[in-house]
Formats: sequence, C-alpha cells, structure tokens
Amino acid sequence: MTAAPPQCESLGEHHGPVRPYPCGRRCSAHAPWALAGQPEPQPGPGWPSDAWNTPSPQSSSRVHDARAVASGKRRSSPATYRAAQAAVGARKDTQ
Repeated sequence: MTAAPPQCESLGEHHGPVRPYPCGRRCSAHAPWALAGQPEPQPGPGWPSDAWNTPSPQSSSRVHDARAVASGKRRSSPATYRAAQAAVGARKDTQ
C-alpha cells in the first residue's frame, strides 16, 4: 500500500515541497517565512568536523570504577575483582 503524498493544510494555490511546521504542513507558498515576506531559509553548515572526536566522560569513569572494584567498595564478580586489582596494581608498578 502506497502512502499518499503530504498535502498543504492551507487554502489557495500550492507550489513547492510540503514540509512540517509547528503550525501544520505547509507548502512553499504558505510556509511561515513566505507569509512574513522573508526569503526561504538556507540550510546551515551542519555539525562541526570534530564533533565526534571529543573524549567521552565515560572513559575517565572506567578508571574510577576499576579503583572502586579493586578496593572492594563496589560489588562485582570475583573475576572482575581480580582483573581490577591487576589493572590497578600494574599502574602502581609503572609509577
């Protein structure tokens, strides 16, 4: 079953693509910017190129979790506890 193309909810002659706006679906002739006498807004530059390269705060929380597990303050399985103790112990040896 094919969906019908969206139609403008305003009265009058229609032209251009129909887009959703807060006031409803409108074509280019009845869009809010056209009714205000403004030119059609152009798309912006988009996301910065390094938007996904920023470090996550979760990476630093893993270090604190390993220390909490190794100290016994956080519950975990025996295997996780031993792995955390080895990771924290290895760091103390390198410093």
